[in-house]
Amino acid sequence: MSDLWKTKEVSSQCQCFPLVIVQGFLGRAESRIWGDFERHLNHDCHGCERRVMFASVGPVSSLHDRACELYYSLVGGTVDYGEEHSAAHGHSRYGRTHAQGLYPQWSLENPIHLLGHSLGGSTIVKLQYLMKQGHFGPRAHPDWIRSINTISSPFRGSQAVYMLGERVDAAPEVRPFSMGAMLSKVIHTISYFSPILPKAFDFHTESRRMSFLDISIPSLLNRMWKSDWAESYDAAPYDVTFESADQREANQEGQPHPRTFYRSCATYLTEKVEGNDNFHTVTSSNLLSFPFSPPLYFLARVMGSFDFSKIRPVPSFLDEIKVPDDVEQGLLTADYRKSLPEEYWANDGVVPLFSQWHPASCSSIHCQHVETMSPTPGIWYVEQWNNTSHMSLVPLWVASDCQKQYWLNLGRWLRAIEFQNQNI
Repeated sequence: MSDLWKTKEVSSQCQCFPLVIVQGFLGRAESRIWGDFERHLNHDCHGCERRVMFASVGPVSSLHDRACELYYSLVGGTVDYGEEHSAAHGHSRYGRTHAQGLYPQWSLENPIHLLGHSLGGSTIVKLQYLMKQGHFGPRAHPDWIRSINTISSPFRGSQAVYMLGERVDAAPEVRPFSMGAMLSKVIHTISYFSPILPKAFDFHTESRRMSFLDISIPSLLNRMWKSDWAESYDAAPYDVTFESADQREANQEGQPHPRTFYRSCATYLTEKVEGNDNFHTVTSSNLLSFPFSPPLYFLARVMGSFDFSKIRPVPSFLDEIKVPDDVEQGLLTADYRKSLPEEYWANDGVVPLFSQWHPASCSSIHCQHVETMSPTPGIWYVEQWNNTSHMSLVPLWVASDCQKQYWLNLGRWLRAIEFQNQNI
């Protein structure tokens, strides 16, 4: 990171719109582990203090369902997933009811900033897309979102989901006895007993009827044998596949809205392998930088040499670089490994670097890979943080220098946006 954020000053006069945080896959910790970040977020606020809210969404739900849950958690009311969507994916149209939303005054006059970690970032993008499509009625408008800020989000998919169990040739099917298959059984078991479990185990599965209030033990066992959640097109794991990401790109999801500000923080902890290929690996110096998440280093090493040629259908990013015919035959040639840029193998232990930049390719979206304190709406601004894992910045607060700097930067960025808002 440059010294730009340390030297550029922003007017102390700001409206301090609320910041809503959306967590990623399996994220349920909220402020319990996010720690003392607000002190750094509000460091230069000069007397004002920004309101921060954690939105409650399904930690394993699909992007569509999470976006609907996010909307109603803010405005209140009964979650409506949409008649067409619910019928297509075989679950109830309505979810839980929020008697009181976190921010019921949300409107054009009372916009919000949104921050998403990992799948939370993709969820926010989906929310704005649904608002553009009129999914929540004519009143809801994408201008209600003043800025979208993301950390380590898998906009364009991740090879990690295949490594953990998703079939490369037949997603959303899951390989038996894989980590993904084991995880789905745990999720079904927790969901079954969720009515009597603490809030931390609330997976928002009412619409799927997964608890003991709705199904019998034999039905639970059948679902654990063949999961109608994990092996569906309406679940978080499938939404992280390259196939699902390509479908979203084809629908123009994530195209910048002209009056919203966008900023993504892309993290990676790998380094290029010496030699002619663009593979990445984890070095001993990386291992010492953030010792709290050793599984990420194993995943990062494997992701750094992942064979993309096995994936079917062939991901669109391979077409972007005009891959040779050998790839269509499932052969990852030496020339192909050289032609695919290293950002496809550079990763943070969960998401490849290129996928964290923004939805869609740089050639089909308005983006700038620079740091700036004079942002323009309708442009994705991308920052890259090296020697940083998927969990280094959030959610676990350890008061590291990079965590403090991220929140300080974010606070200044939000105030720069609000200063522009005052002068519109």
